[in-house]
Amino acid sequence: MKTYCHIIFSFLIVSATFSAIPKPHRELNKILEKKLSDIDHGAGELHNSEFDHEAFLGRNEAKDFENLSPTESKEKLGKIYDKIDKDGDGFVTERELRTWIQYVQTRYTSTDTDNHWKDFKNDLQDNLLNFESYKRITYGPGSETEEDDESVKNLIKRDERRWNKADLNNDSLLSREEFVYFLHPEDAEYMRDVVVDETIEDIDRNGDGKIDIEEFIRDLWREEDEEGDGSEPSWIKEERDQFINYRDKNKDGFMDRDEVKDWIIPEDYDHSDSEAKHLIQEADISKDGKLTKDEVLEKYDLFVGSQATDFGEALGRHDEF
Repeated sequence: MKTYCHIIFSFLIVSATFSAIPKPHRELNKILEKKLSDIDHGAGELHNSEFDHEAFLGRNEAKDFENLSPTESKEKLGKIYDKIDKDGDGFVTERELRTWIQYVQTRYTSTDTDNHWKDFKNDLQDNLLNFESYKRITYGPGSETEEDDESVKNLIKRDERRWNKADLNNDSLLSREEFVYFLHPEDAEYMRDVVVDETIEDIDRNGDGKIDIEEFIRDLWREEDEEGDGSEPSWIKEERDQFINYRDKNKDGFMDRDEVKDWIIPEDYDHSDSEAKHLIQEADISKDGKLTKDEVLEKYDLFVGSQATDFGEALGRHDEF
């Protein structure tokens, strides 16, 4: 079941055919809230520790930890703790933890971009990529023909709009640096308009350029997907209340473009800072506002997963920190 605390944005790879760029997922299209994890964080009894694992370790490394025994997880976590404790004073402060989380997320973006950029290495000219090459490799030769599915054509149009927005010098080519923000528009201020456009298009079913309450709810929950009598769960009722009382600021029954932007791009919200505060609050047994290694290991399952077998090389990926 989905939780009712949705500080999440979700991008997924559409399919093997379209694997070169993540496309927006149908659910919870809160673009700029992608920062730390694609997983719902949750709250209270519905808190999802997998969100914290991905925020603290990175997506790939968090999966590696799931195959470790608790003893192995604690051993690896202890070594990571030493990396986070930059001044070596035996305490991890909120600032040190925030810096670590920011490092982990920046590394993910860079690594993800490098992995995709390699797909186009044979088509680069002076280390620049043109849209036709991108389209051919991503969607296959002869894209946008009459025989193509309408959804494919729409994806290509969306990609081209995002491409043009990422092209800062308007030369119709993307450098590797511009390609970062083509793949991860949530990380660039100048890409935020296209992010809002994509969110509205994904949720706006009647094409009026706005999001009404039923479209909003439909994006979060479908009656046919729910087990039982099909009645709305309590978290959906809370989402309706959020829409009526907070998201629809002018009370006209819709979220317009500005209201959608306020929803997915909350002002003055620092995801890394919020997560650092959350982890310290949960693990700080002594309530002194910082974490000892013993406190982190005592609450190890807040930071990392575990189970059995080999961790591999995840720790080595953080050596440059």
